[in-house]
Amino acid sequence: MASRQTPIYMDNHATTRVDPRVVEAMLPFFTEEYGNPASVTHCLGWVAKEAVETSRAVIASAIGARANEIVFTSGATESNNLAIRGVALRMAGRGKHLISVATEHPSVLDPLARLARQGYQVTILPVIPSPSPQAGCIQPEQVANALRDDTILVSVMLANNEIGAIHPLEEIGGICRQRGVLLHTDATQALGKIPVDVDRLGVDLMSLSAHKIHGPKGIGALFVRRRVPRIRLEPLIDGGGHEEGLRSGTLNVPGIVGFAKAVELCLACLSEEPRRLRRLRDRLYEGLTASVPDVWLNGPSLGVPHWRLPGNLNLSFGNLDGQTLLMHLKEVALSSGSACTSAHPGASHVLKALGLDDDRIRGSLRFGLGRFNTVEEVDFVIARLTETASRLRSLAGSSHAAPPP
Repeated sequence: MASRQTPIYMDNHATTRVDPRVVEAMLPFFTEEYGNPASVTHCLGWVAKEAVETSRAVIASAIGARANEIVFTSGATESNNLAIRGVALRMAGRGKHLISVATEHPSVLDPLARLARQGYQVTILPVIPSPSPQAGCIQPEQVANALRDDTILVSVMLANNEIGAIHPLEEIGGICRQRGVLLHTDATQALGKIPVDVDRLGVDLMSLSAHKIHGPKGIGALFVRRRVPRIRLEPLIDGGGHEEGLRSGTLNVPGIVGFAKAVELCLACLSEEPRRLRRLRDRLYEGLTASVPDVWLNGPSLGVPHWRLPGNLNLSFGNLDGQTLLMHLKEVALSSGSACTSAHPGASHVLKALGLDDDRIRGSLRFGLGRFNTVEEVDFVIARLTETASRLRSLAGSSHAAPPP
């Protein structure tokens, strides 16, 4: 049974618990092999350099890339900024039109908005609305119809962080390649959960982050294609020429080593873990919809694996406020949307894009299941949410405020 001191964690889209095996791999690079990989005159620097390059090769291999196509960053937010702004600044002479999707992460939408203020033209594509079984996805022909002669970049996330929608990136990649337009994808939520291959998807740039796959915070990567076509970016950070001049700054060696270890662990269980997460997710959904009246699924159907991430569930609870529910669920760690937008409270732009009304958006909760979740935890959450929803509705019906327990 969970306690208030150790809540059941079901917010794995926000971040994940670092796997102890990842911590073990990182520890020597804090206190023993602590050299700077840019220090080329002594053995501590050489060891650090070797660790970085070995890790780079592991991460590259995981996505079907070459080692020299991986640029280390502080995380997916920086990777997204480097990809989008780096292309826009480098290719401004060829064109100033960019395309993306209404449900993208703020670290994609905000750089695009900045570019729009600087004279670029940005097309934001709508997603399929509810109640379609593919709600939250886009159709490849939407991208094809939006392309122009001056389009320089299309940015479409592989999997959404709120509703788990998986976009048809392989088809989109074929369209972009045929038209000679670069394709960037934020694959932060997809890596380690579904197969990811840069050539199969046809992407030129791909953003990744370690802390979504049971790795450490503060380390990410950007795949930058160096084969045909060879992608050139304008760097956003100067000062030392690290990472082939694309991202200056001393490399986070423990983080890089931890990132590679986290990737290795995910790949080792990629054949079974998605199925396990789908079983847990479906058990949670079926339990809640059977015991709590007026519960609606937000996003794509759960019945088609390639439409939705295996551990994602986003639900709206009728006549309830998601934030109020969270206040009364101290034993469970959940969220009512993207963690990266919590500093700017308001209705989820992702759920708005589905066409949901304000009440349904306010009543939403996002569940993110991960490696350490169990059947027992799922059953506990079903019981606690059922009891809490019933109590809050009863109190609302009698016009009494319900203080948190």
